[in-house]
Amino acid sequence: MTHFQADDGTRIHLKISGDGDPLVMLHGWTASHQEWFPFLDGLHPTHRIYRWDARGHGGHPLVDGAPPTAARMARDLANLLDHYALKKAAVVGHSMGALTLWQYIRDFGTERLSRVCIIDQSPKLMTDAEWSHGIYGDFDADKAAAMMASLHEDFAEAVLKLTAFGLNQRAREKYLANAAGWQRSRSALRDQAAGPLIACWASLTAADYRDVLARIDVPAMLVYGGESNFYSTATAHYVAGRIPESILHIYEGTDHSPHQWQRERFTRDLLDFLNRP
Repeated sequence: MTHFQADDGTRIHLKISGDGDPLVMLHGWTASHQEWFPFLDGLHPTHRIYRWDARGHGGHPLVDGAPPTAARMARDLANLLDHYALKKAAVVGHSMGALTLWQYIRDFGTERLSRVCIIDQSPKLMTDAEWSHGIYGDFDADKAAAMMASLHEDFAEAVLKLTAFGLNQRAREKYLANAAGWQRSRSALRDQAAGPLIACWASLTAADYRDVLARIDVPAMLVYGGESNFYSTATAHYVAGRIPESILHIYEGTDHSPHQWQRERFTRDLLDFLNRP
């Protein structure tokens, strides 16, 4: 691991590997740079990859720095581009990483981006009477408040239940059976500092990036799970319909992490997208 220093003094840890055009990969909430490990062999020959642990994630504690809000992480991304003098970088964002990327575009524009890839995310997580493309299609202010209370009560279990009791029936069954993968996830979540991650969640659920989508004027590829835990395919088509000339892939039978379920396909789709003229 190496690191760069954000403009508030926080050390942001990351891995850098490969040769070629710069590719920044932003992981999801509660995850780390390791999310992208399965794709390195396919990407290394043509891309230099920057994989961070977003502040408050990956087991690196915050000392005196600001909590990992969407705005702060977007500024961290700007600091990363500055530190490594990346003038035209492709950026992949999964889940929270997509929200970070949208916040970056709102605050800093697309001048330093060459292409963007969004994986299974809605531009607005909370739903209301006029917006049904958020979490589950039904995650209003009361449910968001209940989720926050659950996070404070038992962080690890609340995160698992958020994933399990959504739109993916297979996830529900595996959680109720206490399958080995869920046990490993529970253990990993309990090893993380909950406070910064809860503050991060509050920021993400308060955000609304619907206005940002039409401002994305660089090539965009979207990858959504056909059986996402959180979003219907209608959300995918909403996002695709508002980003000019975007490319949409729906990976049927996959959940909120479609890239992990179809790794070879994702690597192929991403390289085709990154390398096209």
